[in-house]
Amino acid sequence: MLKSTNEDIKMYLPGSSEKKSLKAELEKLEKQHFEIPIIINGKEYKTNNLGRCVKPHNHQHELATYHKADEKEIKMAIDSCLESWDTWSAVSLQDRINIFRKAAELLAGPWRNTINAATMLSQSKNVFQAEVDAACELIDFFNFNAEYAENIYNDQNLISPQDNKNYLEYRPLEGFVFAITPFNFTSIAANLPCAPALMGNVAIWKPASSCVYSGYFLMKMLQEAGLPDGIINFLPGSGAKIGDIVFDHRKLAGVHFTGSTKVFQNIWKKIGTNIANYDSYPRIVGETGGKDFILAHKTADTDALAAAMVRGAFEYQGQKCSAASRCYIPKSIWPQVKDKYIDFVNTIKIGDVNDFTNFVNAVIDENSFDNIIKYIEYAKNADDAEIITGGIYDKSIGYYVNPTTIVTTNPKFKTMVEEIFGPVLTIYIYDDNWENICKLVDSTSIYSLTGAIFAQDNNIIDQGKKMLTHSAGNFYINDKPTGAVVGQQPFGGSRASGTNDKAGSPINLYRWISVRTIKENYNSPKEYKYPFMDEK
Repeated sequence: MLKSTNEDIKMYLPGSSEKKSLKAELEKLEKQHFEIPIIINGKEYKTNNLGRCVKPHNHQHELATYHKADEKEIKMAIDSCLESWDTWSAVSLQDRINIFRKAAELLAGPWRNTINAATMLSQSKNVFQAEVDAACELIDFFNFNAEYAENIYNDQNLISPQDNKNYLEYRPLEGFVFAITPFNFTSIAANLPCAPALMGNVAIWKPASSCVYSGYFLMKMLQEAGLPDGIINFLPGSGAKIGDIVFDHRKLAGVHFTGSTKVFQNIWKKIGTNIANYDSYPRIVGETGGKDFILAHKTADTDALAAAMVRGAFEYQGQKCSAASRCYIPKSIWPQVKDKYIDFVNTIKIGDVNDFTNFVNAVIDENSFDNIIKYIEYAKNADDAEIITGGIYDKSIGYYVNPTTIVTTNPKFKTMVEEIFGPVLTIYIYDDNWENICKLVDSTSIYSLTGAIFAQDNNIIDQGKKMLTHSAGNFYINDKPTGAVVGQQPFGGSRASGTNDKAGSPINLYRWISVRTIKENYNSPKEYKYPFMDEK
C-alpha cells in the first residue's frame, strides 16, 4: 500500500521558477475568453442560457461565459449517471484509485499552474491561498482518500468460527450522489463529487456560479486522468432549478454539500418530504456555516495572538467557513494586543491578485459585498460598538472591503452572533473570569465549526478544552482556527455547522458505501431440530 504524505507548499519567492511560470499562466488565461459548456457523459452541451465568470477584483473583466443547465440537461445528467453506475460500481477499487492518484500527479505537475491561476482569477485568491487550496489540499484529498479507501476495504476484523467464513463487502450506494459545491475552496469543489466517485458512486456536480471557471479546468484534468465519461457530470446552473428535479428523483442516493446553513436545511426538508419516494434513504453530508472564535486568556502570548487574529480573520477576505469572526480578549492584556494587532492590520495591502504583495483581495461578488457592508454600517451606527480598523469599502472596480475590526461592549452584538462571511472581526473585552467567558463563548452562536484558545497555562487550556467540548468540531490551541490539513486535522463541525463527517478522513468515505456482510457456512445443518428438543 502506498503511504501518503502531504504535498509540499510552493512559496513563490521573488525570482523563483514557480513564480515566473505561474505569472505566465495568469497572463495567458487573462488574454483568453472561454465558453464553458455543460459536460454530460463526456460530451459538451450548450443551452445559450448564459452566466458570466468575472474577476471579483476587476468585475469588468469577463473571463468566460458558461451555459446553464435546463430541464433537458438535468434529466440527461441523471440518466447518464444511472447508466454509468452499472459499469463503474463494478470497477475494482484499485482501478479507481489509480485514476485519482493520476489526477494528483497531474495537479502536482502540468496542471498546477492552470488550476491555481484559474482559482486566483475567478475567486480572487492570493497566490498562497490558491496554492494551499487548489493545489496542495486537493492533491492531498486525492492521495489520502485513496489510502483511506484501501484501508476501509482491507478492514475484515470479523470472527470466523470453525466451518464458517465471515467477511464484509464494500459496495457503492444505489443511485447517484448530488454534489453541491461552494466558491471558496477549489479543493472542496472537486472533493465533493470525487470522494463518492472514488468509492464507486456516480455524481452530478453542481458548482457554485462563482467557481464554474476553475471547476471547468478540474473537469478537463479529471478526464485526462482517465475518469470514464458519465461518472461525474458537470452541471452549472440554477441551484433551485437543478435541485427541484434532482431531489424528486427516486434514485437520489446521497447529497454531498458545502454551503449556507439555510440552503442545507431546505435540502434536508425537501428530502424529508420525499422520503417515502426514494429507493433508499439518501445519505446527507453537509458542511455549512460558522461563527468561529478566538478566545484568549491573560497568559496568552500576545504576539502570537495578534498574528492569529489577522490571519484567522482576514486571509481570503474572511471567506472561509473556518474564519475567525469573533474574538474574546481579557482586559488585562487588551492594550498590548490592540497595539500589535492594529500595527499588523495597518500594513495589510489590498488589491489585484497579480500583485503578490497584496495580502487581501476582493470578496467574491456584489451580493456578498452588499451583505458585508450592511453589517459594517450597522456597527457604525451602534452605540455599543466602535470600529478600530477598516470600515472602508469600494466596488467601483472590484468588490473591495478593507479589513474591518469592531470592538463591542455587548457580547451578543449582531456581528458577534451572525455569520458575515467577509473581512470583519468583532472583539469583546471581558473581565478576567475564564469559566464565565467559556460559558459565554459556548452559548453565543448556533454554530460549532472551528475555534481557538490562546493560553500558556496548561490547567487553563484543559479547562477551556473541556468547557468548549461541543463549541467547535475543529479546535485549536495557540493557533488560528483556520488551515486544516488533510491527514492532520479532518475537517467538519456540528450544531448548525453541519453533519461533522470530517472531510479528509475515512469518516467521510464511509458515508459513500453500503456494506454487505457475507457468511459462508462450510458445514450446513442437515436437520432443523436443536439438541434442547431431545427431552420434554
